[in-house]
Amino acid sequence: MSKSTKEKAEIERLESEIRHHNRLYWDLATPEISDVDYDKLVRRLKELAPDAPVLSEMGPSKDPARVLGQEFRHKEPMLSLDKCYEPAELEEWASSFDGKVVAMPKFDGIACALHYEGGRLKVAATRGDGQVGDDITVNVLEIKDVPAKIPTKETIEVRGEIYMRLSVFAKFKAAGMANPRNLTAGAIKQKDKAKSAAYELSFAAYDLIGTKADSQVTELEELVRFGFAKMDYLVLERDRIMEGFEKFTEWRPNLDYEIDGVVYKVDSIKEQRRLGQTSHHPRFAIAYKFQGDSGITVLRQVEWSVARTGAITPVAIVEPVNLSGVTVTRASLHNVAFIGSLGLTLGAHVTLVRRGGVIPNLENVTTPGTEPVPIPEQCPSCGSPVVRERDFIFCTTPNTCKAAVIGQLAHYAATVGMLGFGDAILEHGYNAGILRSPVDFYKLQWEEIAKFERCGEKIAKKLVAEVDKKRNLELATFLRALGISELGKHVSAILADRYRTLDLVLAVTEEELLETHSIGSSIAKSVVAGLAEARPVIEALREHVTIAAPAHQDGGAEGPLSNMSFVFTGKMVAFSRSEAEKRVRALGGAVLSSVTKQLTYLVVGADKSGPKSTKEKAAEKLIGQGATLKVLSEDELLAMLESDKAS
Repeated sequence: MSKSTKEKAEIERLESEIRHHNRLYWDLATPEISDVDYDKLVRRLKELAPDAPVLSEMGPSKDPARVLGQEFRHKEPMLSLDKCYEPAELEEWASSFDGKVVAMPKFDGIACALHYEGGRLKVAATRGDGQVGDDITVNVLEIKDVPAKIPTKETIEVRGEIYMRLSVFAKFKAAGMANPRNLTAGAIKQKDKAKSAAYELSFAAYDLIGTKADSQVTELEELVRFGFAKMDYLVLERDRIMEGFEKFTEWRPNLDYEIDGVVYKVDSIKEQRRLGQTSHHPRFAIAYKFQGDSGITVLRQVEWSVARTGAITPVAIVEPVNLSGVTVTRASLHNVAFIGSLGLTLGAHVTLVRRGGVIPNLENVTTPGTEPVPIPEQCPSCGSPVVRERDFIFCTTPNTCKAAVIGQLAHYAATVGMLGFGDAILEHGYNAGILRSPVDFYKLQWEEIAKFERCGEKIAKKLVAEVDKKRNLELATFLRALGISELGKHVSAILADRYRTLDLVLAVTEEELLETHSIGSSIAKSVVAGLAEARPVIEALREHVTIAAPAHQDGGAEGPLSNMSFVFTGKMVAFSRSEAEKRVRALGGAVLSSVTKQLTYLVVGADKSGPKSTKEKAAEKLIGQGATLKVLSEDELLAMLESDKAS
């Protein structure tokens, strides 16, 4: 789909702004905006134009007049780190691998690679654009933290960060210098090594390339053996990953170096290699960055709200504090486990960080309070008992709990795009007994809505008209609107594209979903169970809503194989299986991975020898039980694909 004029204009603006701020940051060391605001520009451009050239240009200018040292081409690219700002993003990253995680400080300094041969430092180079940096060896040798010799004859590369300790920066700050990072950038490129040494720079080593270490922790221990300063780090289980951020937030005021976040890396080197990297960043590491303004205030009480899933989440009520020009009185506490992990008590002095325009986060306790935070034993909305599941507490009757039901209704309306159904309207509808399920939207009469406070005939008719606009929904949108756990934008799009009809989606099994890339066992289990539980609502909605298959990648809306599904077994002769699947999809068919009673065709490749496959046996068993699926040979599939009727 071609981009709109509005999107093109936004892309051009973003590219221009990013180039401008990139030059100010890297070349002139005079940034105008914060790292957070810069990252927002980059993230938005990645959404609109992931292949935009400027995304590969970030880093110092290639202007020869500005290069102080000889160019050095890195043997392995020095990629930047992917960044996140919310616990959900961090937890999503952690779900992509197995094993433990190492949390380290994200130094706000200058990335540098040290190359050792025969135990001696041969080259030290800046990151540059990730491919080519500047040779700064002569100045790096003046840094006390960098050993000129190490006890190994192996050819290795040490990567780390050149920075200035805050205790050193204090004397420069008194002279009017802005920040240690900018001062470090200028100091390391001094043409006179004595002048560079006068800045008393430091080096933090965090990566080692060229040894047989099998874990990140082993690498860090090896670096200490080589003579580098010990790195502050934590080893964490994946389900306790936020503890790293919380701990470094707690330590941050007392560190002798400036950090702007926490770097997480998969501990296992084997797992790191499996995850690999993109052209921009490694998949085995991520930076959880601090952002926005922070301040100290006092926790006065904790309120509990009920989400559409029945999860009961805490919100901190604090004494007013000004953050980024806004007076803040509320802050996120994430879940009940978070309260326990912080040792949070009423009356405690706490650190708040305002993340952009979102509700601030309570990051850590600076001074404990005197009273424990009361944890509810009953749902604050409906009074039902609560149950604890890992880090959360839940209402035990979410399908009848007022707050949860209104949340479900709001989610459905927002997802399908029904405008005007805010919390007030939904609460009126719930109280009147006419809005208790998404199905009820399609039964609304304007005369009923007009009775709501501050509604009237005009607004009521507009709301009913909004509902009527949403009687035709794409499959992915419909699935996402159901509000099933783990069935978000990503998974719903996969299901819609792969299965193409609601009946096939409803027939999917956990085993089949597990064969899908990026869908793990917990997601598969949650989606299948959620669809089964939502079946009565789904069937009721089908009486009011027409659900359309997604448009094909070639742009067509339907094809001669629409509403047909195919599974392949055996080796194809005329073309590869992937090509066969592609041709089936291009004609509107769905390609599945396992045999079910809803399947239309099992295609057996012509290059088939030996006993029957498991799929063939399963198909024969279902046919014997009365299923309508058919077994096609490769030749029969070819004839079908070439037929004008494709039937």
